[in-house]
Amino acid sequence: MTEVLTDKRWYKACRMEDVPAGGGVAIKYGAEQIAIFHFDRKGEWYATQNQCPHKLQMILSRGMLGDHDGEPKVACPFHKQTFSLKTGESFSGDCDNIKTYPVKTGEGYVFVDVSALV
Repeated sequence: MTEVLTDKRWYKACRMEDVPAGGGVAIKYGAEQIAIFHFDRKGEWYATQNQCPHKLQMILSRGMLGDHDGEPKVACPFHKQTFSLKTGESFSGDCDNIKTYPVKTGEGYVFVDVSALV
């Protein structure tokens, strides 16, 4: 979805071109690290917490993207724990779920809804 965003709850996180196709980047908002992903095969954008709950490392933004029965997912690059990019559900079964955040794009930027963080 591309639109002009002026609502204060939307944080201008990064330029769209800063996020590699099929990959992610980490941004910081206050004390939070947020991972932003461009799932280019589906033309979709996602945002989650950057911390993997398995070993509490800030690494999910460097994870591998794929799908789990059609559901977009990210796999932690260290221990291969997998999570839904839509819901944050752990597909690995032995990890906590992760936080997800609404994302929009517009004016060449990625915006993350930070209203849940305030």
